[in-house]
Amino acid sequence: MDRSESETPVTLERITRVVKHYWGFESLRPLQEEAIRAGINQNDSVVVLPTGGGKSLCYQVPPIIAERTDIVVSPLISLMKDQVDGLQACGYPAAAIHGGMDPGARREVEGGIARGQYRLVFVAPERLVSPPFMDTLAQADIRAFAIDEAHCISHWGHDFRPEYRQLALLKERFPQASVHAYTATATQRVRDDIALQLQLTDPTVLVGRFDRANLVYRVVPAVKVKAQILEVVRRHRGEAVIVYCISRKDTERIALWLQDNGVPAEAYHAGLDSEQRHRTQDAFAQERLDVVVATVAFGMGIDRSNVRCVVHAAMPKSVEHYQQETGRAGRDGLEAECVLFYSAAGALKWESLIRRSSMEAKEPQECLEAALELLKHMRDYCSSLRCRHALLSEYFGQPYDGETCQACDVCLDEIEGLSDATVTAQKILSGVARVRERYGVGYVVDVLLGTNPELVRQRGHDKLSTHGILDDMPRGAVTSMLYQLIDLGLLVRTAGDRPVVMLNEASWEVMRGERPVRLRQPPSKPVTKSKADRVSWEGVDRGMFEHLRSVRRKLAAKRGVPPYIIFGDVTLREMAASNPTSLDDLRGIRGVGERKLADFGKAFLKAIAAYRAEEGESAAPGHF
Repeated sequence: MDRSESETPVTLERITRVVKHYWGFESLRPLQEEAIRAGINQNDSVVVLPTGGGKSLCYQVPPIIAERTDIVVSPLISLMKDQVDGLQACGYPAAAIHGGMDPGARREVEGGIARGQYRLVFVAPERLVSPPFMDTLAQADIRAFAIDEAHCISHWGHDFRPEYRQLALLKERFPQASVHAYTATATQRVRDDIALQLQLTDPTVLVGRFDRANLVYRVVPAVKVKAQILEVVRRHRGEAVIVYCISRKDTERIALWLQDNGVPAEAYHAGLDSEQRHRTQDAFAQERLDVVVATVAFGMGIDRSNVRCVVHAAMPKSVEHYQQETGRAGRDGLEAECVLFYSAAGALKWESLIRRSSMEAKEPQECLEAALELLKHMRDYCSSLRCRHALLSEYFGQPYDGETCQACDVCLDEIEGLSDATVTAQKILSGVARVRERYGVGYVVDVLLGTNPELVRQRGHDKLSTHGILDDMPRGAVTSMLYQLIDLGLLVRTAGDRPVVMLNEASWEVMRGERPVRLRQPPSKPVTKSKADRVSWEGVDRGMFEHLRSVRRKLAAKRGVPPYIIFGDVTLREMAASNPTSLDDLRGIRGVGERKLADFGKAFLKAIAAYRAEEGESAAPGHF
């Protein structure tokens, strides 16, 4: 089929008919039609849609309508497997080729490509550019490539991967083919670089709304982080939670803390053996485990759609990383919570790691400066007291519509300021002055609290007027406030292996009473449910929803697939609200395509009827 044939107009009705048949969706989301048409017509494209915005559908629909085989570049085996499992459950002809397959299975898929048996084939970038595989694709006359996680090709992106740079070969080897880049997070600079690196020709550029209205963002001062994390996790009992940490040791310490406090949780990081990582990842995907404490190694391969909370034990190193990691919450469009425990100490730790890593890798100075710039943007986000949704939208170049989101700590009025913040700041700054600006954060806090008596006494600092001046406050709170002063530019922390805190002109303005200070403390009020949370449960029988979740888990276990592949939470909630009694009733529910209706419809109708009968009996007169 040449390009002119592929440009035959396709009606929206035909597109939506295909989407309804395979995926059970009655309508398209914003920009999906435009992205699908670019794929059908083989116009190069850059498509940026937030996680949960439906970007996968944009490259899944075109080959069905055009009756061709398209190649999808995907960076992780686990991600490929989940996507293929999900498509096959919908009756969609898809396959993957990866290093985890035996030679016979690989040859079978390659034969299927030659026969035009598949509509989508997923491959890793390294395999795609290997000469033997390129020869296979050339013989099959492949006409379109979809690059998933396309930000990985850009130095300016947050997850640059050198192997993605080789994808520029596609335009050289397959000049007749179109290339389509997909990502959830990309600034203008990254979008331009993606198009440049992939050598796209007059690409269609589609950028969706970056705002994730179903997410509630909270940035909380880190004081007693483990206890604070436990409180958040307990708010989501029985729901999926990911806790992100910077270091491997932190993941293990926090996972053990949660276990000791009655929360089943597992650590996940690249230092664990492969078998243990796969065991934890599979348990999480299969809903046998709800809480994972992880480094960013627990990343793109995690496709569980009903993660209800993402916690950051410390600040990530860029807004792009934060957007992507929090994007793993609420992928199904239902409400989810994102909590970041912030301390400037975490930001300073990242700065040190970035500088050291850049030096060891002998990176160009511009790469170091780009990474530090990204870190600064993230730090600004954490220390700001503006609407979180507005800040994220504006960072990605989009104005935020609306005065208040009612879905972040700022707009929900959860920010609690210290009542005597200026006086407390004066005491901390005076403490730094009294020790002659020669010591680090930990020692200054020791003096202010009156702790570590032997060392303080040796240096004669137990005689200072500021010794023990804040002994009525917890250590974590004093440390947090000292770092807040650094964030506010009211204190300076030197660089190097033994940093010290020093005063500046702004410090003296505060101490002279010429400059007021506002400091935050952790919220003491219970968290407020967002409007999205209240609305999404309206009319839903929660008991039936949980019953249907158990049915879903059993069916998934029999098939050896994650539960969300059977049906998502959105579909189960709609079932628990509408009480379907026939296959026709089920057909009208979002997420129920024809293949899934045939495979699972009767089982769910039976489960709904059994639940209604049991509830009716329990409510019958005399039952109590």
